[in-house]
Amino acid sequence: MKPYFSDQDVTLYLGDAIEILPTLGTLDAVVTDPPYGETSLDWDIYPNGWPQLVAGHTSSMWCFGSMRMFLDHFDDFAGWRMSQDVVWNKGRGTSPATDRFRRVHEHVLHWYRGPWRDIYHETPRVQLMGRARGGRSSRHPGPSTHSAYGPSTWQDTGARLVESVLHAPKDVTSVSTNPTQKPVGVLELLITYSVPPGGIVLDPFAGSGSAAVAARHTGRRAVLIEKREEQCEAIAQRLAQGVLDLSAEA
Repeated sequence: MKPYFSDQDVTLYLGDAIEILPTLGTLDAVVTDPPYGETSLDWDIYPNGWPQLVAGHTSSMWCFGSMRMFLDHFDDFAGWRMSQDVVWNKGRGTSPATDRFRRVHEHVLHWYRGPWRDIYHETPRVQLMGRARGGRSSRHPGPSTHSAYGPSTWQDTGARLVESVLHAPKDVTSVSTNPTQKPVGVLELLITYSVPPGGIVLDPFAGSGSAAVAARHTGRRAVLIEKREEQCEAIAQRLAQGVLDLSAEA
């Protein structure tokens, strides 16, 4: 199949993911935001069966979604195991309902297949400001310790695990090409965690193409699928700007 857009980092296909996925080869991980099927918008139709098709190409997958979406389509994820869930706090409510809590978050679940030890995962850490307190110096590592996850040698370099609630409010001044855009910064964390440097990430529901922007920023490549031609054109124009796309949304 001829790509709609391609360069040394990104390949974008125009078409239905259900039809295109079987034609692809092996990829390192999926990072995607499928239609949730929760509105009357013509494009918001959940594509039944897509997690099973993806399983033929990768063993690692980050998927955005609401709790309702995951519960309604739980059988679609048969054969996948969930390793963790992350919450994106977007700072603004999006639900029109006025008789419920104002929903300002979305879930991002990491799924995998096969032994966990075989799944690439680079633990995300953030550097603390100033000198770390109460820990051993990295120059003098302590003795090996044991936990439920096996032996380790702990060194306090001032870095700490990134927390599972990611605060990344939408920036309404940024260029927006899709109503459900996700922050590039959040996607960078997910891609860095699950895709090795130089590896390939797949987004079968590309939307605005932010997974490709995040992949470029982190030294990875991307394969995208998008069924709306107007979105493919917007993605191509966005990617033509190069790696220095500083948009805060995806």
